Amino acid sequence: MVRKLQAQGVSHPAVLAAMGAVERHRFVDTALVNQAYEDTSLPIGLGQTISKPNVVARMIELLCEGRTEKLGRVLEIGTGCGYQAAVLSQVSREVYSMERLRGLHEKARENVRGLRLANLHLLFGDGMLGFAQGAPYAAIIAAAGGEAIPQAWIDQLAVGGRLVAPAVTGVGQQHLVVIDKTATGVKKTVLEPVLFVPLKSGVA
Repeated sequence: MVRKLQAQGVSHPAVLAAMGAVERHRFVDTALVNQAYEDTSLPIGLGQTISKPNVVARMIELLCEGRTEKLGRVLEIGTGCGYQAAVLSQVSREVYSMERLRGLHEKARENVRGLRLANLHLLFGDGMLGFAQGAPYAAIIAAAGGEAIPQAWIDQLAVGGRLVAPAVTGVGQQHLVVIDKTATGVKKTVLEPVLFVPLKSGVA
């Protein structure tokens, strides 16, 4: 899988090492284990999916761009099965990951329990509100896309921090959006089209 990611253009050494360190088959249902290392998204229940390895690596590489040291504190919106959170824990000093669906939150806890990731905190709550108690964040990453990037996330991003999330752009299609927060304001960059589950508010 890591060789495939390299062939697809992922080059950041820490990201490739993290993708190699976290076993993806631990995060999918037993019936899908033989597909765990293919570059495909897979169902994880409750209408949600585990993202393609290429998408996970691409988004985390965008967070780590230009850095050789670990990221500081990171906020992930949409824990899902916990796979991306586990990968993030390899490249960050601390990760807060929030999930709005209790069934998935419990599943993620189960999935990461055996990995003993002391720097990973799984939270149950409304991701659209972010997690103010842990702010400011060096990086924020989202695994669901809405009409716009919630202001709460931008507010909780540290100056010098970067946010990577899918969002619906002017043409009505989801794109990967990068937001860099500087001392003078916010810089937004729209990248390639993507397809993520919709961002929803509230808990269930």
